[in-house]
Amino acid sequence: MRIQKLSKDKKHILQTGTVIPAHPLALNPDRSLNERYQRVLTRYYMASGAGGIAIGVHSTQFAIRSPQINLFEKVLDLAADEITKEKLDRPFLKIAGICGETKQAVMEAELASKYGYDLGLLSLGGLNNWTEEQVLEHVSILAERIPIVGFYLQPSVGGRIFSYDFWLKFAEIKNIEAIKVASFNRYQTLDVVRAVCHSSRSNEIALYTGNDDNIVADLLTPYSFDINGKKIKKEFVGGLLGHWAVWTHSAVKLLQEIKDCKANDYRGSEDLLLKGIQITDMNAAIFDPAHNFHGCIPGIHEILRRQGLMLGRWCLDPEEKLSAGQMEEIDRICNDYTHLIDDDFVKEFLRKNSKVDEKI
Repeated sequence: MRIQKLSKDKKHILQTGTVIPAHPLALNPDRSLNERYQRVLTRYYMASGAGGIAIGVHSTQFAIRSPQINLFEKVLDLAADEITKEKLDRPFLKIAGICGETKQAVMEAELASKYGYDLGLLSLGGLNNWTEEQVLEHVSILAERIPIVGFYLQPSVGGRIFSYDFWLKFAEIKNIEAIKVASFNRYQTLDVVRAVCHSSRSNEIALYTGNDDNIVADLLTPYSFDINGKKIKKEFVGGLLGHWAVWTHSAVKLLQEIKDCKANDYRGSEDLLLKGIQITDMNAAIFDPAHNFHGCIPGIHEILRRQGLMLGRWCLDPEEKLSAGQMEEIDRICNDYTHLIDDDFVKEFLRKNSKVDEKI
């Protein structure tokens, strides 16, 4: 079996750091797929300057995999088709979410390869009864099918805590290209960074933040460890985030500002840390940690609905709605942090794309 590898230009984008939004699912009022708006969202992320998308992930709703809904392959196809039609003059990463036990995950990896996806974001959720060695064997099997972005998912939304030794062994698996850390926990985040630095592949694996509660601080923080008399340094180079599914053009500007700050001896870091707290406040309103993240996906949808990038905030599960008080919190952050949103950019984007969808 020929092992799929990441091309040099796309590896460069991944390694140097970019904005990767977690792509939502655009629905009609009857909760069927709205193909037009689904395509518009993909074009918006490309127009915003993002370096790729991740689709078939949590923000796309895991229920797309259920036999009754059966949208996993469809959303992969639509996004890949839009990216192909756009004919971008720059590399753009196509990342497909992969989950489930090995048989299902292999099938999803093969579908991703079929539609030309560069990487698989491998969720380890649902494998909580497996030993760490069983999980590592599972990862190795998947890495033989498609380049992998590892995923440390916080326990509150279905993940589990892994040991430092697990991540050390994980980092040694060939064809692991990056790790998204979404543990929402500084100790567990440090475990991953330290393990990667101690591995033989420390220069080969890119670190991406998925810690929506700590985005800017993650991207600003340098790590350094003394290993066999040599200092090994590592940093988070970009983000693969549900939060960056909204206000994406502003996220692209933010990441560039962080890169410029680090390149200039961290001048301006105080202002960026202030923005980081503001962004965490915004994330709290959208992601709804006050109610154990119940309103997370509807929160993302509500921002996109307000901007005209979605018809409504419907989810596949009719019970998945905004929590009590969440709408008022979203109103607050939209009023308080106008410098961190991209409404004007979206208006111009929709004007230019008005011929694509008569409703926009």
